[in-house]
Amino acid sequence: MTKLSVNINKIATLRNSRGGNMPNVVQFAKDVQRFGAEGVTIHPRPDERHIRYQDAYDLKPEVYTEYNIEGNPIKKFMDMVLEIKPTQVTLVPDAVSALTSNAGWDTLAHKQFLTDVIKEFKQNGIRTSIFVDPDLKQIEGAKATGTDRIELYTEAFAQQFALGNKEAILPYTACAELAYSLDLGVNAGHDLSLDNIQYFKENIPHLLEVSIGHALISESLYLGAENVVQMYLKKLQ
Repeated sequence: MTKLSVNINKIATLRNSRGGNMPNVVQFAKDVQRFGAEGVTIHPRPDERHIRYQDAYDLKPEVYTEYNIEGNPIKKFMDMVLEIKPTQVTLVPDAVSALTSNAGWDTLAHKQFLTDVIKEFKQNGIRTSIFVDPDLKQIEGAKATGTDRIELYTEAFAQQFALGNKEAILPYTACAELAYSLDLGVNAGHDLSLDNIQYFKENIPHLLEVSIGHALISESLYLGAENVVQMYLKKLQ
């Protein structure tokens, strides 16, 4: 079964819009685990516009499933991850001004940088994953960095699937097959939702984990968080 990791950034966005501590980010992380989620994902950015760096520390003792911290490995981010030692760190090449993640790494152009960063994380017992576009050359490049896993950037699939183009899955399937043959674990995330997750899961071999935030939180406004987590788990079986 593919693991569901819930990205709780949007809970922090809502909290920050009013100040105070409502909704409570730590309590929500505890709740989604109680509802059945197998992981919690956060993506702190330098301006702390949603998840704050302090949240990352506060969550550490409460995440008893897999703890995944995403971000661009600037020094502040790396120092935090090395101190917290989450289950997994996912490297994402976000520009400081990026509204959300909008591209995978060029693993060929940034091979040495990624190799050095990954080596340091792995020496500290932290599993590594690289956010990549569905491009076979980028998968091969990821392998050369020494990473444990890749995370397929799924926005293009989600957009095309919504338009009825199911063939948009094909490059993702090919990349997953190549990654598996190279002994790389396969994760995926970005714009996956209740509408497309089952089709994605059925067509991506060896899919270990999906990270879902914006859609899951939005769907929970109508259907309830516990119900939505259970719906995802059923579709991921």
